[in-house]
Amino acid sequence: MKMTAENRAQLMLNEPLHKVIPGLAVPTIISMLVTAIYNMADTYFVSQISTEASGAVGVVFSAMSIIQALAFMIGMGSGTNLSIALGAGRDEDAKTFVSMAFFTAFVSGLVLMAVCNLNLERLVRFLGATDEITPHAMAYASYIFFAAPFMMSSFVMNNLLRFQGMAGYAMVGITTGGILNIILDPILIFALNLGTAGAAIATAISQLISFLILLFMCNTKKEIIPIRLRNFRPTRQKYGRILYNGLPSLGRQGIASVATIILNRVAGGISTDPATVNAAIAAMSIVSRFVMFINSAVIGFGQGFQPVCSFCYGAGKYRRVREAYFYCGKVATVILLVLGSIAMLLSEPIIRLFRAEDLQVVSIGTTALRLQLLTLPLWGFYVMSNMATQSMGYGLSSTIISSARQGIFLIPTVLILPHFFGILGLQLAQPVADVLAFILAVILMRGIMKKLSQMPDKPHPLDPKDHEV
Repeated sequence: MKMTAENRAQLMLNEPLHKVIPGLAVPTIISMLVTAIYNMADTYFVSQISTEASGAVGVVFSAMSIIQALAFMIGMGSGTNLSIALGAGRDEDAKTFVSMAFFTAFVSGLVLMAVCNLNLERLVRFLGATDEITPHAMAYASYIFFAAPFMMSSFVMNNLLRFQGMAGYAMVGITTGGILNIILDPILIFALNLGTAGAAIATAISQLISFLILLFMCNTKKEIIPIRLRNFRPTRQKYGRILYNGLPSLGRQGIASVATIILNRVAGGISTDPATVNAAIAAMSIVSRFVMFINSAVIGFGQGFQPVCSFCYGAGKYRRVREAYFYCGKVATVILLVLGSIAMLLSEPIIRLFRAEDLQVVSIGTTALRLQLLTLPLWGFYVMSNMATQSMGYGLSSTIISSARQGIFLIPTVLILPHFFGILGLQLAQPVADVLAFILAVILMRGIMKKLSQMPDKPHPLDPKDHEV
């Protein structure tokens, strides 16, 4: 059925929150989980080659995160403005934001592809690769950077579809690419004996396929605003709005990438034994991928909340925004408690699954995972606070919140704690940062929620409840 303006307004403004948000979230959760699974698949299959190969994936992942951060900045910034424009009935603005987002992302990806591949060895060493890890990292990174234009455009189209309430279409594209990646990994790595490069080629192919599927969805479905060059009408004001609302995503992932680079470099100096250094880098990479897998479910749920939040905020339905925020925060906390408890019981087997042959990797990784799982339940309201502030256009607050967990607090803890506690300090850095970030998010959100509670709801022209006699 075609999603008309009236249908969209009815869905966002009047459907019960416990129905509309999960309905929007389920496809996104599936997409996020599949993405996290194929990221873990790369780590799993490459880890079977060697500890150094496993470390290489962790090193290059920080560069991939920066690419994703730039894409999410464009996609989330455009998507937020797109949804607010739809909520306010400004359809022409919505069309402009769609086309600006796509073409900006694709061109940016081309620039990154050229610059990164021309400076490959210097780049992977800067990211924290040791002498033993560098050859594997270069083999992996080269193909990843060739896929940058498709990767960035796919993330942008995924966000544009979500903010139009069409997460199901986004799920098809992301999930198909992810499943293909999982299938191709063992074939290219082992059957064709391509090693670390095989994992990167599998990822690049999957990104291209996702790109083609999402582009087809965006331009053939009548209920979706199409990507058209004629609608590419960039202005300084519109780019400013995209950046203002997108900077939280850049802050969240971009600063997280910087923190990962620092962590890898700190790990490089944590011991004079190269085997211990490589084990530490590999272990923290495995833990990061697994924790991201758990967190992806919550982020996916939060992304189901975002279209409702931004649409209702644009429509002046502030009471519903508050109700949606608290509902999602509670649900996310319960999800994390359950998943965290299960993972805590299985911490050592989880790490052994990736690199059972290296006892140092197992030991370092198991402790790091258990410590991070202790603070896992705090992520529920932390993630929803980030999603809410970004969706409402509170760019500064959202940037601060999104940057806190893996930036504002993680960078100092990574630099300070290992100096006093060695490898334990490396393992403690993220949990300590999580606690501090949660406290900061609660303080900022209390003020925003109080402000919303004092703002009266506005009538909306497409809301039948506002026209009842």
